Amino acid sequence: MAKAKTANKATKRKTKSSKSPTWESRAVLRLIEAGSMAECPHCEERVKFRARHRDQQVICNIYEDGVWIRVEQYHEECYTAVEKPYGKPEKKPNHR
Repeated sequence: MAKAKTANKATKRKTKSSKSPTWESRAVLRLIEAGSMAECPHCEERVKFRARHRDQQVICNIYEDGVWIRVEQYHEECYTAVEKPYGKPEKKPNHR
């Protein structure tokens, strides 16, 4: 009977760990907001807001082994030029 209880506990542990999310690097497409101070890792120029333009940026959350490492912000055209290293960017509405 003790063996059956041990087997059930092992099964429960596997179930719990399989439900926890595994974080992966991802990209989202957003409007560039006023006051942006990010530098594009591709062209090494500032991703800057321009009042009369509706320019967009790609914001990438970078994860390694399920652990968040950093954020990178690309010009939309630069992200395409580097062949979308973190996948196709999702379009998300701005939080305003």
